Amino acid sequence: MRARHEKQVLIFDADDTLWENNVLFERVIDDFLDWLAHPTLDRAELREILDDIERANSAAHGYGSKVFLRSLGDCVSRLRERPATREELRRIDELAVALVEGRIELIPGVTDTLDALGERHDLLLLTKGDTEEQQRKLAVSGLERHFGGIHIVAEKHAGTYHELAREYALAPEATWMIGNSPKSDILPARQAGLGAVFIPNENTWVLEHSELDPNDPGVLRLSAFPELLRHF
Repeated sequence: MRARHEKQVLIFDADDTLWENNVLFERVIDDFLDWLAHPTLDRAELREILDDIERANSAAHGYGSKVFLRSLGDCVSRLRERPATREELRRIDELAVALVEGRIELIPGVTDTLDALGERHDLLLLTKGDTEEQQRKLAVSGLERHFGGIHIVAEKHAGTYHELAREYALAPEATWMIGNSPKSDILPARQAGLGAVFIPNENTWVLEHSELDPNDPGVLRLSAFPELLRHF
């Protein structure tokens, strides 16, 4: 795809697109599974149980570290066949201190790339999750200044993108959703008629995985965030 010199509207995902997110959760999960040390179930079986619990809790309660901690506690309760004790919940909190403290690890090249893109295009942010938690991460990241609009939603689906397009009177042919999640960023944006830029993150949450059509001309696939400058 050739570089686009005409003005575009670029909509950015946040978690695992602008900053690392799921890798922090994965580190906690690794420590959590080590701590569980179940006598009969191996790590893969334990992870499958946890994934099922997370899937149910995210559908019922949304996303973010609070729901994640709840899932870890629910996992202990299911495996122990009793409510998690106060000591067990305290240990879970200790394992997840990096999440609780809200540390941010920017994806390499993000700041400089946004600086350059913002000089020639309109930038928006569209992220899902707990509103307070996402606002805090954005503030810590120092990236808020790049975006002409910031939207934090409970879930991303085609209707989310249709609504955003109406609010800003976006022209679909000049609007692109940029993110790492096929399920939340790419597929629903395409269903809404927008272009999409898929930048995979090897640590993307398993529940955000989905198959993309390799022949879809409306999806641009990049390997790293700074590559956006070659196309926009």
